[in-house]
Amino acid sequence: MPEGSPTPWAYLLIRLLFKFVLKIFYGTIVVENAHLIPPRGQPCIVCANHSNSLTDALLLVASIPYKRRNLLRLTAKATQFGKRTFTSWLIESAGTVPLKRRKDYSDGEADNSEVLQKLLEALDTGDAVCLFPEGMSRYHPTIAPLKTGVARIVSDALTRNRDNPDFELSVLTCSITYMHAQHFRSDVLVTFHQPMKFTPRTHPELLAPVDFSRIREMTARLHAKISSGTLDAPSWRLIRNAKLAARIYAPLGTEMALGDYIRIVRTFLEAFKLAESRVEREGEKATSSGEEAPALGEEALAEDRKIVQLGADLKEYQDQLVRYGIKDDRIRRPLRRRTMAYRAIVRLLWSIVLISISVPGLLLWLPIFVTTFIAVREFKRTGPVWDTYDEIAQYKLTYGLMSGLCVYFGMMIVTFPVAMFTAVLVPLAMWMGLRWFEDATSAFRAFTALTRLLSVGQPELQKLQETRKGLYQRVMDLAVQTLGLPEAPEKHFGETGGREKGRVRGRWERSAKYFSVRRRRKRDWNETLRLYDKVDYPEE
Repeated sequence: MPEGSPTPWAYLLIRLLFKFVLKIFYGTIVVENAHLIPPRGQPCIVCANHSNSLTDALLLVASIPYKRRNLLRLTAKATQFGKRTFTSWLIESAGTVPLKRRKDYSDGEADNSEVLQKLLEALDTGDAVCLFPEGMSRYHPTIAPLKTGVARIVSDALTRNRDNPDFELSVLTCSITYMHAQHFRSDVLVTFHQPMKFTPRTHPELLAPVDFSRIREMTARLHAKISSGTLDAPSWRLIRNAKLAARIYAPLGTEMALGDYIRIVRTFLEAFKLAESRVEREGEKATSSGEEAPALGEEALAEDRKIVQLGADLKEYQDQLVRYGIKDDRIRRPLRRRTMAYRAIVRLLWSIVLISISVPGLLLWLPIFVTTFIAVREFKRTGPVWDTYDEIAQYKLTYGLMSGLCVYFGMMIVTFPVAMFTAVLVPLAMWMGLRWFEDATSAFRAFTALTRLLSVGQPELQKLQETRKGLYQRVMDLAVQTLGLPEAPEKHFGETGGREKGRVRGRWERSAKYFSVRRRRKRDWNETLRLYDKVDYPEE
């Protein structure tokens, strides 16, 4: 059996370096089903959705355990190569294969025959090859129609080995879900699915000459698998509504595993998508034919309209929360005004204390924050949202890494006589400064929310509570009666699952994690390092 290509030293360095950087940039990275990754030596194509440019590839490299695969052969657009930039060096040093895109060439011609040959040879040696079948990174709420390249490579690989009865090629699909891809200290879910296995004997229909309908059929299966583990919607509005519905249905915060939370959001999202598409389709039919009788049936159409109306009402409720600067949790658990005032004072004092003790670390972070802020601001000006926002995390990672190294080695030079102590104290001060700053931000965010609640006024607050009560009943009816979700979500999702990363189990762990040095306790998977609840998405 082939053992795969040897691991380049640059790949090991990059994997170690960016595994560290990714863990700092993203608050929690949860990897599900890593045991499904085919072991080293078995030819494998890893396919994932592509919404975050180079960050997607780095995340896969960091998420695949070294004991499973010693090398993940990456691909990147050819325009990234041959430049005198850190990103270009990074890509080339990791053994990445350049792919030419038609859109990057004026004549629309891009010859990738040599590249495909290299990929096939890599598979023959037992390597794992990473491909993004969407063809390009894009900042959109929906997965683009997949290109047929992966299916055609599978066909070519099987054809090359048609006389080898032991040849087996695995296609490992992966779904990457960023809670907020470009925001510092957000969370990420990486879900690997059961690999699809192909051999010349079991899949003779993929051997050349192949019917192209087989290629399209396999591509459709890939799309279904990838989209089944992430949020895929025609608009950010639907994702926003689905997240609110999930929080109303199961207000567990991080007591629920991130994977369970994403799957609940996706369940509501699919219901909203299906209902809207059916209602729109029936409306178009009625307009074109002049008839009012729906093809779906009155009862089914009425149910879809109820779901569409629920989505509209959820949006209106969320808009109100954003306008007042508060979260749904504050409405769900009303407090007496005296209690709110007392807690606001405590949160303010605690945030001041945390900011004070985090100042030394924050001073070291300041050059990094300034550098990345300027770099990202200038980059945003180069194009529209859909063409730039998918690379923001990449810019923050690379500029943050470079400026961070400058800060570290600069401090070593400045404190040369005691550099051996500085080498340990500087990263320790930076980490604890960031850790306390997160807590300070959270405490100040709670202070602002409580003060806003006090300023809302009792009549308006009661109106919001009544609105939420009605929404809660409608969300529960949809979840339990239509979608088949558990009737007691807090008990079900609170008790199921294990000790997943970032999750809290029980009152003791909830308190202990608040003071944990490794990772702060978030109250909500939607939380980022912001002074406000991040629920809106840039849309053009």
